[in-house]
Amino acid sequence: MVGLKLFRTDTTKSGVTEVTPRLAEVEADVQGLVEAHMETLLGARFLASEYGTGPVHGGRIDSLGLDENGSPVIVEYKRGVDAGVINQGLFYLAWLMDHRAEFEQLVRDRLGVTAASQVLWSGPRLICIARDFTRYDVHAVREHRRSIDLVRYRLFGSDLLGLETVASVSGGMQVARRARRQAVARAAADVQGASMVELANAVDEALFGLGDGVNRVERKTYRAYQRLRNFACLCPPQRSKLLVYLKVDPQDVDLVPGFTRDVSGLGHHGTGDLEQLRTPRDVERAQDLFRASYAAA
Repeated sequence: MVGLKLFRTDTTKSGVTEVTPRLAEVEADVQGLVEAHMETLLGARFLASEYGTGPVHGGRIDSLGLDENGSPVIVEYKRGVDAGVINQGLFYLAWLMDHRAEFEQLVRDRLGVTAASQVLWSGPRLICIARDFTRYDVHAVREHRRSIDLVRYRLFGSDLLGLETVASVSGGMQVARRARRQAVARAAADVQGASMVELANAVDEALFGLGDGVNRVERKTYRAYQRLRNFACLCPPQRSKLLVYLKVDPQDVDLVPGFTRDVSGLGHHGTGDLEQLRTPRDVERAQDLFRASYAAA
């Protein structure tokens, strides 16, 4: 994998051995691995494999899924480098947007009525997984108003899979999304006070600024921050606190009453097992947790 070398350490002899990367024998090997573990690898629930788009359209979508925020996900795979993978995925994405009822029926059949009623059509996603991508591919995705992730894969040894995000672009109309956020902020300020809105903006800036490839997804009850998967969810401000949910294992954190709380097994908006009860002085205090959650995603 470009820029990454993997070594197996031998603690008894104080030596290291490089694990040689390799490509899949066939494209279906990668597809099978991802489909069997899609929620762990991509943060999306698996729906269908080799999904036919009908006699008129005449295609087969490699994998269909539904991500943590309810966004439809198309996954296309290539064993090597293929300049057509992005255009092929966009072709299927256009079909998907024209067949929303069919997709919702598939979700209803596989995941139930509730999941089907919460499909988020404002941000359908295309994930392309291949051996590598060219600089032209990276440039191309940045010219589209779609959510596209380019993911480089490598197999290491007999039991290791590496996934590296090469480029990640959030689609949708930025002006419309910004206007919506401003409207939500104004409404929140009228009810809850400007200080909590300012705090929400500070947390938003901190989360969005953690690194490249961070996308924001707006839902009615929370705002998700994601790489391939969600790493944080920010709920609308309350009168005296702001709730942030992080993808950090509460068992790995020294919980502080009034600052962090284990919510694994408890129902809440958004995703993540660690809840932070935010106050203005806590923004800097939470930076390490923000970074840990970002790294885990």
